[in-house]
Amino acid sequence: MEKPTTLGLLKKSGYIPKNIKEELRQNLVQHLREGKQVFEGIHGYEDTVLPEVERAILSGHNINFLGLRGQAKTKIARLLTSLLDEYIPVLAESELNEDPMRPISRKAKALIEKEGDQTKISWLHRSERYFEKLATPDVSVADLIGDVDPIKAANLKLSYAHEEVIHFGMIPRANRCLFVINELPDLQARLQVALFNILQEGDVQIRGFKLRLPLDIQFIFTANPEDYTNRGSIVTPLKDRIGSQILTHYPKDLETARSITAQEIKSTAAQKENVHIPEVALDLLEQIAFEARASEYVDAKSGVSARLTISALENLLSTAERRGLVSDSEKTHLRLLDFTGIIPSITGKVELVYEGEQEGAHIVAENLISAAVKSVLELSFPKLENIKVSDKENPYGKLIAWFSQGHQVELFEDFSDKEHRGALDAIKPLNNLVERHLPKSTSDTEKYFYKEMVLWALAESAKLNKEKIEGGLNFSDLFSSYLRGGNLDEL
Repeated sequence: MEKPTTLGLLKKSGYIPKNIKEELRQNLVQHLREGKQVFEGIHGYEDTVLPEVERAILSGHNINFLGLRGQAKTKIARLLTSLLDEYIPVLAESELNEDPMRPISRKAKALIEKEGDQTKISWLHRSERYFEKLATPDVSVADLIGDVDPIKAANLKLSYAHEEVIHFGMIPRANRCLFVINELPDLQARLQVALFNILQEGDVQIRGFKLRLPLDIQFIFTANPEDYTNRGSIVTPLKDRIGSQILTHYPKDLETARSITAQEIKSTAAQKENVHIPEVALDLLEQIAFEARASEYVDAKSGVSARLTISALENLLSTAERRGLVSDSEKTHLRLLDFTGIIPSITGKVELVYEGEQEGAHIVAENLISAAVKSVLELSFPKLENIKVSDKENPYGKLIAWFSQGHQVELFEDFSDKEHRGALDAIKPLNNLVERHLPKSTSDTEKYFYKEMVLWALAESAKLNKEKIEGGLNFSDLFSSYLRGGNLDEL
């Protein structure tokens, strides 16, 4: 259907003006009745955050998303554009996206009075109705609201109190749009005060004179609880004017976390084709983030973003890919030893408390990986807590005994798949243990990954010794390491 191009044709088309909150509400109601997915790609919020967002829209509220970093606050805001009408009519010469049937500026009203039904209109797509501003210390009132333009005043020979000499800021230009301010507490208090009347009465004050502009905007704010103490806060009167404050959270289970990582990861077609990833490796990757959020060395107030596992998986694939390229192997399987390649993704994504800084970021990252290995292994294998080497019923007893007989295993990063599997196959008690506790349908790739996990978990539980060597790891009897200068008490 051809869209009207003049005000007269728009009137004949039966167009009914509505504000953006009515628009969002009506489209949401239709989506809910038809069972359509509104927030595509948002996982883990189905029973918590998303219902609250929908209630806020139905109530016509401006929204503040309060949550730690990497909790999809901005992504939800961007997805709200799907609830806007596909196109809306705007006055062709308006810089404020004014509705031809409801002009708000003096200039637009004068234009319509002059041109009448021949006033030209254009159509704005929903993708152009999203504005976003990051709150930073250098943001000014002029940036957000606007300022008097002396050059325009001189050219038009108008006083500074005249509306047409104003250069409008981002918020007036976002009329009839979604406007998002990220990290709201970072916005200076005087700028937050400037938002009061816009949110409540629609007034804009520029350079001391009051301009009545009934702006039609859906505001979305995001804030991190940490900011309330470290950098600033949301001033109380502004907070009072925001209709709904919605708390976000991190994924509550591995399955949800995996869905998010798989959706957001940027990997090449070559990596997907040439690197085979065991399913348990993906669980392990997500568990690292869970361990970090619970770690005494990581600042819980700062949070551990979902970006950690996304970056880590990208690094993990690259680690395996690099090994394949160096060894001239077209295809390879992901190994537990490859997880040493994700340490830069961890150290760059977590904020450490004082004790963590003393321990060292690299050491903390290694400990998080080891703790995750132990947690994931115990989902399929007997728990390692309170198991003594001397226990007759110790399910790991034969494996530990094999190492106590003087055997040791070295796993190198540049091993071919054949060499890597051969080194693990040489540990007969390990083969028996894995076969006993894993389903018969388990693939060989999964089995070999589990074999490595068993060795790492035993080392984490002080049942074996894991030692870094040039280009790899050495697993040996714990007792031999104590003889080289350790403590015998735990034996």
